[in-house]
Amino acid sequence: MVPIDRRAFLGTFGAGISALSGCLGDSNADAEPDPAGDGSDGGSGSAAGGPPTVERSLPAAYTADELEEASRSGGPPPDGIPAIEDPQFAEATDPPASLDDGDPVFGVVLDGEAKAYPQSVLVWHEIVNDVIGGTPVSVTYCPLTGTAQGFHRGGTTFGVLGRLINANLVMFDRATERWWPQMLATRITGDDPGDHLAEFQVVWTTWERWRSVHSETVVLTEDTGFARNYGTDPYGGYNPRSGYYASDGFLFPPLAEDDRITPKTVVVGMRSANGAVAVRKETLREERLVEFDVGGVRHAAVYDESLDTGYVYRVGSGGESGNGSEGSDGADAEAATLSWGDGDVAVDGDVHAPDSLPFEREIAFDAMWFAWYGYYPMTDLHQ
Repeated sequence: MVPIDRRAFLGTFGAGISALSGCLGDSNADAEPDPAGDGSDGGSGSAAGGPPTVERSLPAAYTADELEEASRSGGPPPDGIPAIEDPQFAEATDPPASLDDGDPVFGVVLDGEAKAYPQSVLVWHEIVNDVIGGTPVSVTYCPLTGTAQGFHRGGTTFGVLGRLINANLVMFDRATERWWPQMLATRITGDDPGDHLAEFQVVWTTWERWRSVHSETVVLTEDTGFARNYGTDPYGGYNPRSGYYASDGFLFPPLAEDDRITPKTVVVGMRSANGAVAVRKETLREERLVEFDVGGVRHAAVYDESLDTGYVYRVGSGGESGNGSEGSDGADAEAATLSWGDGDVAVDGDVHAPDSLPFEREIAFDAMWFAWYGYYPMTDLHQ
């Protein structure tokens, strides 16, 4: 497919750019955020009012300058796709009328509080600035790369920049106006770029699965303060899959290409100081437990059939996790024997639920293969 402007693409679906860009009152949506920010030194946590950052190492195939140079307009201006700033929630027993059992939701549990964010709402906003378990966070979704990720935001909020890198959402924090590509979770503008956001796990699942596991959950409603047709998806649909999500074409070219699997095949991706890895999600569904080395460090991807999701654990010792922490937790990692049975994982004979193995759990998330490989061409692929 020949790349086209997202404005034109949305017009072909009858959504119209005015439906996406909306009106943010005094938000100055025509102003391009300044890459230099407010002049602070850009050190970890040092930008005044900026989001909290963590000490971690992540694989990088490109410099910050190369990434900024590769950015391109997606059509709408900054904040033209408006983030949700005052999210409203309903009980699981009274969800939005347009939310069907098989529709995708992005589930989060923090400090005992469970929330679900329907894809049908986030496709129009891409960012929700929320508070979960007393912690200010941003739940983010990029429809062009199929990635849902969560970040701690501290005292600031994130907005949609309106530019794309590798077809992926670029966020800006409103305290410093610096750029943070979603998948990279890394600052690429301002002095001394390279700060990393603190991430938390977001689960891509269905509404039926999420509420079955988390009956106490609340769900984001369509009461966003914006007039949108939340019953339609401007890019196609997931239930059933159609439009952009079902095609092999791109709206924007990736940074790198690989044809071992089709471009929009869903993979579970993980990156850490040890390297990057992608496991085809269908393979994980079939095999349930996939072990591999990343940079010489033993890892395991585990399937959770209740939520149709995958988790990645650093089983081996050595190196640094994707969360910036050290070491494995509670098991003799080098010698541990893992096996799958009846929906659980046995570690040296002791049974654990897929989400609670006694090892360091890495941040992992679903992504379209073309987008994962574009950012991480050094990745190991398990087909």
